[in-house]
Amino acid sequence: MAIVTIIFFVFLCVFTSGTNGENRVAVAHLVSGKITGTIVFTETSEGLHITGTITGLPAGRYGFHVHALGDTSTCDAAGPHFDPEGNNHGGPDHNVRHVGDLGNVVFVGNQEPVATVNFVDRLITLRGKNNIIGRTLVLHEQEDDLGLGGHELSLTTGNAGPRVACGVIGIRSPVVWNSAVTSFPLIVVYVLAAVFLLFLN
Repeated sequence: MAIVTIIFFVFLCVFTSGTNGENRVAVAHLVSGKITGTIVFTETSEGLHITGTITGLPAGRYGFHVHALGDTSTCDAAGPHFDPEGNNHGGPDHNVRHVGDLGNVVFVGNQEPVATVNFVDRLITLRGKNNIIGRTLVLHEQEDDLGLGGHELSLTTGNAGPRVACGVIGIRSPVVWNSAVTSFPLIVVYVLAAVFLLFLN
């Protein structure tokens, strides 16, 4: 009986671990006037891989941030930059920054400029304290000065100007997604339960 119990719990651990260990993927669709874009956020061992393309703006650099709220009734309704630590605004590679500070996207081309997004950020996540699910991705009208411009708004918004497009960041995959549970604590619980039942027998 004890051996059967242990085998059952080991199987349960493996099954649960495999399900929760799948890399999570999120997506945001930016649509506003002539601006369209799709940005995908994929978990990797290096951080959150952010990829996609955006069209609809002239060639140049434009501020690109995750904002705190998921209200896109207007882009202004999305609130300030996502900043659970209360830090100053900065660049994505700065030691001091908002969690949502993703720097600039760069539109290139003459006829129909395109911004190609492809980088890894190690601060935003799809689970835990820095989880960006349900928050809003925002594209701004001007270049983000990364907190270094000396403007009165540099340390809060990067002086990136008005918000020209936005989209809520939502779950893309997997279908089963419980952000409150990870595989490691579940495995510990199952192993302890198996040991307890073994001693009962």
